[in-house]
Amino acid sequence: MRILIVEDDAVLRDGLAVGLSINGFTADAVESCEEADAVLKNHCFDAIVLDIMLPDGSGLAILEQLRRTDDHTPVLLLTARDSVTDRIAGLDTGADDYLGKPFDLDEVAARLRALIRRSAGQARSVLEWGSLKLDPSAQTVERDGRPVRLSRREFSILHALMVHPGRILSKRELEDKLYGWQEEVESNAVEVHIHHLRNKLGPDVIQTVRGLGYRLGGEL
Repeated sequence: MRILIVEDDAVLRDGLAVGLSINGFTADAVESCEEADAVLKNHCFDAIVLDIMLPDGSGLAILEQLRRTDDHTPVLLLTARDSVTDRIAGLDTGADDYLGKPFDLDEVAARLRALIRRSAGQARSVLEWGSLKLDPSAQTVERDGRPVRLSRREFSILHALMVHPGRILSKRELEDKLYGWQEEVESNAVEVHIHHLRNKLGPDVIQTVRGLGYRLGGEL
């Protein structure tokens, strides 16, 4: 789950990035409208945490532009402007959720999981595929009722595939889920993680679609 944080307060921005990473997200962070516009033109995210009051403009302008271009990425407004009027303005502009400062980091993570789940059409918090169960909040995976220990990136790949069962995800799409733009990506990183997942979960769990990418295999 890749998240963009748009927040000008450096301490808060870094704290969110670290905290969300601990909660299983891949978090990128910028501090201005200009930086956010540039990033959003070249990268896709599962959700955006957006401050309203930024040094070079309003976060609502970013939100308006997203919705004007029919971009449905879930947006959580996170701001000190928390009056009823402000909340109504933010939600009517196209935000999916609104949380005032100060906030609890675990609540931010839970709200993001809920937004991502709803945007993917998932009603339940725990994902299931045959004998597999994946809990995004606890960051746990079970097969046939037995826990399976996965690395953070193995978990992220499996989560991406289980959120979109039957859909083929390209290598590039999976890399975008796993790595921020400042992280170096080895050319065979996705293949290595897929290999480890097959060793831990079974060779037929993830199917390679030659020339296109990966998808979940037949139900287990």
